[in-house]
Amino acid sequence: MAVGLDHSLVNGASALPLVRQLSKDHDQVLKTFRLLIADLCQQFGGGHPGGAIGMAAIGVALWRYVMRYAPHTPDYFNRDRFVLSNGHTCLFQYTFLHLTGYKDMTFDQLKSYHSDRVDALCPGHPEIEHEGIEVTTGPLGQGIANAVGLAMATKNLAARFNRPGYDVVSNHTWCMIGDACLQEGVGLEAISFAGHLKLNNLTVVYDNNQITCDGSVDLTNTEDVNAKMRACGWNVIDIEDGCYDIEGLVQALERARTSQEKPTFINVRTVIGLGSKVAGMAAAHGAAFGSPDVADMKRAYGFNPDETFVIGDEVRTFFHDLPSRGEALVRDWNSLVKQYSAKYPELGAEFHRRMRGDLPSNWKDLIPSEFPEKPTASRASSGLVFNPIAKEIENFMVGTADLSPSVNMIWPGKVDFQHPDLKTTCGINGNYSGRYIHYGVREHAMCAISNGMAAFAPNTFVPITSSFFMFYLYAAPAVRMGALQHLQVIHAATHDSIGMGEDGPTHQPIELAALYRAMPNLLYIRPGDSEETAGAWIAAIEAKKTSTIISTSRHAIPQLKQTRRDGVARGAYVLEEAEDAVVTLIGVGAELSFALEVAKHLKDTQGTVARVISFPCQRLFEQQSVEYKREVLRRHQDIPAVVIEPYAPNGWERYADAGISVRRFGHSLPGKAAYKFFGYEIGVLSAKVSDYLDCLKKGQALRGEFVDL
Repeated sequence: MAVGLDHSLVNGASALPLVRQLSKDHDQVLKTFRLLIADLCQQFGGGHPGGAIGMAAIGVALWRYVMRYAPHTPDYFNRDRFVLSNGHTCLFQYTFLHLTGYKDMTFDQLKSYHSDRVDALCPGHPEIEHEGIEVTTGPLGQGIANAVGLAMATKNLAARFNRPGYDVVSNHTWCMIGDACLQEGVGLEAISFAGHLKLNNLTVVYDNNQITCDGSVDLTNTEDVNAKMRACGWNVIDIEDGCYDIEGLVQALERARTSQEKPTFINVRTVIGLGSKVAGMAAAHGAAFGSPDVADMKRAYGFNPDETFVIGDEVRTFFHDLPSRGEALVRDWNSLVKQYSAKYPELGAEFHRRMRGDLPSNWKDLIPSEFPEKPTASRASSGLVFNPIAKEIENFMVGTADLSPSVNMIWPGKVDFQHPDLKTTCGINGNYSGRYIHYGVREHAMCAISNGMAAFAPNTFVPITSSFFMFYLYAAPAVRMGALQHLQVIHAATHDSIGMGEDGPTHQPIELAALYRAMPNLLYIRPGDSEETAGAWIAAIEAKKTSTIISTSRHAIPQLKQTRRDGVARGAYVLEEAEDAVVTLIGVGAELSFALEVAKHLKDTQGTVARVISFPCQRLFEQQSVEYKREVLRRHQDIPAVVIEPYAPNGWERYADAGISVRRFGHSLPGKAAYKFFGYEIGVLSAKVSDYLDCLKKGQALRGEFVDL
């Protein structure tokens, strides 16, 4: 079989003539693919064969005929993005990456699936670090939300940079999902939002095999999925024979790409584990079929049952021109961008800066050097610091989960990211060039969508999310996925203490900081005033491969003369030093001023000398040298440390000997009354420190045994 260069994707023509030309080869390609999946799972006796086998024809339609990508230039900026939301079917993606010519996915690497190789490129779910993988998809529903973010990124860049005849950003986002992604809440939040935004550059392909781990889908779901998707504002296309009808799939995919008004949902009926003894059953989902069954499949397909990992020359030839087709796409696009930059030099320079993920060199100059001396809520400080940056620098996409009046993230002249034809009752409208996103009450999807935007290209977008800190518990799975993928997403979390007041224990985040301080590759920063808030934003913006939560107060807090923004970058620093100190007081965030006031009270009333340190970020502190950490804590000089923070004390045992913390959920009282109820008054706090020091002297408390005061 000889296949010339397929120009359909290069010149925008339909691929259907090529589909018909090559249709005689489809049967052998599908059989080879399905047996390869069975062998890959059987080799080490594990994995997920069923879904990948059932989706084979979808993959051929997408990778061979419709999707625009470049296997030899995998970071080609205008490539179509593909997200495998049902990530357990990862062999589907890995095998097509190999067949279509991605250099890293050698045959040897493909066969590393479920092996003990530490250098394997085929983990049990797709991971962003590997060539050809756009996002890491593990927890179901995250991928489809990521895909919405990728599509939003395209819309924003296209609205900002495209000019007539120069569509420098025109890529499409394709997302595969299974039955489970349509049950996860985050997936449904994202689907609803994408329909509202009319993201016609997004297509979701539903592998409808009606099977989950426990059994058939009707065990738990009997809804009309198509009606649901239409109600959410999506086009719906049905494919009845998703196991074999490659031409019908290509027609559907091409129709989806040309949608003018809506995202598209393609409902593809498939059979999980097609050809195996457990075809159509839950047993096909997550276990190898067994050698006898695989051998029977090979006999039925006309293959030698004693041979494994067979990819014939005709199948290799079927895919062989895809790298050259991809390079033609890259050359044409590079030429377009060159012409664009010549005609629009300023736009071209800005477009190249965004592609590089750079910020203007003077971005720190936009941060105020001084702040009002009056007590200020650190959520308000956050707006004072960041809004001038967001206004001027277009890398930042700022969103909120229906809390704009509370999070202070709106800058003068902001434009909302909305479909341009939307006319709201409240009069808040916008267009796709806008960079302020109203996510609605969708905290989980907000953060998962932001991960997708951040993953579009490194630092081309720096998404900002905002909500009450407590609601980042709703969003925690997505925050974790962003940190895991080394994505720069900044979460502005407000109302972060018992001082937030009357909303009570449901809204007072006692335990949440412990989770985020423990989470790898995440900076959890609690600034103590406006100056430290500036330091928090600087640290977050400079953390190019790390996610950040900036945790701020609802209530006004004192502005302190001793704080330094550069101190935040080191995680902790000395606010007040005293060589003859007998105790170190650790202040954090909204309660930082308490530590200073307690130190003064102890000295004035008892002559007890205390030194005070601010400790806004444990992870940044851990990155400092041993010498610096010792200098700040002075524990080697036998000075006990007491931390003052109305959170669960977990984690402070590393830095303190005692903590004045909270061991129960909050209480519904006005902010000041809540502090009083929990004993956060200067006299009470001072007495607790004094009693602890007395217990140390008497031997009733021991250094190294953390005491919860």
